[in-house]
Amino acid sequence: MTDVPMVEITGLHKAFGDVHVLRGVDLEVTRGSVCVVLGPSGSGKSTLLRCVNELEEITAGRIHVDGELMGYREVTSRGRTRLHRLHPKVVARQRSGIGMVFQRFNLFPHMTALRNVMEAPVQVRRRSKATARARAVELLERVGLTDRADHYPSQLSGGQQQRVAIARALAMDPELMLFDEPTSALDPELVGEVLAVMRDLAASGMTMIVVTHEIGFAREVADTVVFMDEGRIVEQGSPEQVLGNPSQERTREFLAHVL
Repeated sequence: MTDVPMVEITGLHKAFGDVHVLRGVDLEVTRGSVCVVLGPSGSGKSTLLRCVNELEEITAGRIHVDGELMGYREVTSRGRTRLHRLHPKVVARQRSGIGMVFQRFNLFPHMTALRNVMEAPVQVRRRSKATARARAVELLERVGLTDRADHYPSQLSGGQQQRVAIARALAMDPELMLFDEPTSALDPELVGEVLAVMRDLAASGMTMIVVTHEIGFAREVADTVVFMDEGRIVEQGSPEQVLGNPSQERTREFLAHVL
């Protein structure tokens, strides 16, 4: 399966009532690569991630992750192929293989950092507490928070909470990580510590789709940069192409504004 893209999105549409948020998105993310998605607010970036992670049902199109059609099965009858929604338990199983980190950290406030990281492997993967604890300790060390394992979220800075959230996502051993503006809620001086963890993940070969306004991170870490506007991909290519010499006027306008 190494020749199969980790993520393959074809003809993706998503509408909320009369509001058409995604308008025919096609995107391929190769295994072990980092795809950074840029664009103005309201361009559909976060909705794209939520569709990949099946937090939103798609309106039309197909999303494959690691070669598997997400959320649906295809049924052909009388020469026509239709999509049938999978059972919620199957959808949950698919989603469990994808890690997602949100703008807000969404940690359980009544649990320590260690317990936050342990919880999903115990409850979803049915791992023993001893196994989950050992893995959680490893992951907290990886994100530089060994000395904060017994602290509650209220005792942690925003950057520390976000690093716990990354460790929590990694605890499920995902093959794909999605980041939805993971530094946008942080004070500027805390952004670097989160980006450092993400750089380490990228260097380890984790496949990542990152929605962010951190142009420096995109330039340094991304294999592919995607620029979205009004629910469409306007431009995509290498960081050198999209950030250094964009071909589309809309991309140039956006970069001039954020830089």
